Amino acid sequence: MNQLFLSAEHVLQGGYFHSTLRKLQEPNTSIEAHNIMYPVFLLEDDNLIQPVASMPNVCRYGLHPLISHLEELVDKGLNSILIFGIVTALPKDASGSSADCPENPVLKALPKLRAKFPNLLIACDVCLCPYTSHGHCGLLTPNGAIDHAASVRRIAEVALAYAKAGAQIVAPSDMMDNRIKAIKDALVSCKLQNTVSVLSYSCKFASAMYGPFRDTMKSAPMEGDRKCYQLPPGSAGLAARAAARDVAEGADFLMVKPGLPYLDIVRQTKDKYPYHPLFIYQVSGEYAMICRCGDSSEVQTILMETLTSMRRAGADCIITYFAPLILNMINKKQ
Repeated sequence: MNQLFLSAEHVLQGGYFHSTLRKLQEPNTSIEAHNIMYPVFLLEDDNLIQPVASMPNVCRYGLHPLISHLEELVDKGLNSILIFGIVTALPKDASGSSADCPENPVLKALPKLRAKFPNLLIACDVCLCPYTSHGHCGLLTPNGAIDHAASVRRIAEVALAYAKAGAQIVAPSDMMDNRIKAIKDALVSCKLQNTVSVLSYSCKFASAMYGPFRDTMKSAPMEGDRKCYQLPPGSAGLAARAAARDVAEGADFLMVKPGLPYLDIVRQTKDKYPYHPLFIYQVSGEYAMICRCGDSSEVQTILMETLTSMRRAGADCIITYFAPLILNMINKKQ
């Protein structure tokens, strides 16, 4: 009985300890603030702010300007964010040691963000690619292949470090097999399984729509590509198997990435796992395309049509760089 209780797939409380997470467990088809998660880019320099040339109205923030930016959005109803750490001064090496070193910007920022915004749900992307010298999402063998066992161990270490620092959701985006179980086991070992959720990038495809993001993060692989661990674009079957793997290992939430080109996968995943809140990532390429589709009125019209299609397909929460605009639209409507 004790083993069953501690088994990762039977831990439910990690999925509804926060008020925003409880709302996601009660799905409908509207677009409200709790249906939106805002991805933010965090720099090492606490005072720096850098506009992203390929993504209009998106910036990379140091901690202090990020707090100022978030203050306004939280006042407008922002419920959740997804943090991506960016390093330029810290060393990048084969093991991604800067991912969880004391000077990592995410680890330094988490306690301050939790104190400043006690009701804001904070998720952290967990991956090695921004921190490795080779730019891949896992560790490599001497011949350049993914070292699976070492990668999973390292991803779990980083996830646990973020959880201990204050992350309420850890979101592994690396697509390594079995990393959900490793993370869940690490959380259980530190008695964090009921206060930290795992959002799995379950169905993440090897898409051509990540270009602006990779430019922003400086995380493109130095050699090769990520097609050996991200899913082939036509692989509905592999997507189903990946989601099944992550559910079996105890994932609290699932994700489909990118969004609009994969709404069939969203529907497939939601139909199979109706009781798992489903996230969809409207990626940087989707964002850039919509930004260039016309004037501000046209952008808003197309954006809302797109968001509605994502909700209709089964998404409970949409990760989108349009979050500030969407909050303005929600508040104006109210």
